Amino acid sequence: MEAKLVREPIYQQLNQALRSLLRTEFQAGARFLTEREISARFRVSRATANKALANLVSERLVEFRRGIGTFVSSAALEYDLQRLVSFTTKADRAGKTPETRIVRFRALRGSEAPVGVARALGLGTEDHTYYMERLRLADHVPVILERRYVTGSMCPKLQRSDLAGSIYDLWTRHYGLQIGDVEQTIRAVNLLMEEAQRLHVAEGAAALQVRCLGRLEDGRPLWYEDTLYRGDAYEFFHRLTGASAHPTVGRLVP
Repeated sequence: MEAKLVREPIYQQLNQALRSLLRTEFQAGARFLTEREISARFRVSRATANKALANLVSERLVEFRRGIGTFVSSAALEYDLQRLVSFTTKADRAGKTPETRIVRFRALRGSEAPVGVARALGLGTEDHTYYMERLRLADHVPVILERRYVTGSMCPKLQRSDLAGSIYDLWTRHYGLQIGDVEQTIRAVNLLMEEAQRLHVAEGAAALQVRCLGRLEDGRPLWYEDTLYRGDAYEFFHRLTGASAHPTVGRLVP
């Protein structure tokens, strides 16, 4: 069906019309209209159609695949580098249904924890820590393999059944802990076989590894994690406000 644009400005109206089509006529992953089809359907020049398509690409509403065409983007899960946001909240914002599967949970003495973890959490040999592995899913698709050590003295009587939801809510609401600062290191990695199987991707697939040390407001370390995010499901977000802001630090690794 042919549709004609009748109001000014044409470019803004075309953008609104295309966004409406994305909501009502196209599903995630579907092939979108070509430049020629947009031009014919809305009676605009090819240049205007191209500009509108480019705008949708820049907004990540559609993605261009060279030699194939333009396709409707799947909503990516966003990782905000400036704030702690629970996975449940991230999934809800992306219009996805969150789910948690507990892969492993056990209590360890400080002497049983990896040396680097024990040092980071300040564990003595007889102190205890909880180790957990959780698989986080969005619309039944595994997107995060979370591996976390938690200082046991701050979470007494922690149970496997406590881990089904947001651990941030558990800490703040159940245990009354106030999270202070978090140090994060992010790097690109290729998944090993077991990791890839957990995340339902091919061995060697790209992922983002996030290592964190989280502390309470009084500076005591609460958790250490080494978590993997599927590279095709997550995007990382950070806003820079100028040279005087506190930027995300990048460094070369050997």
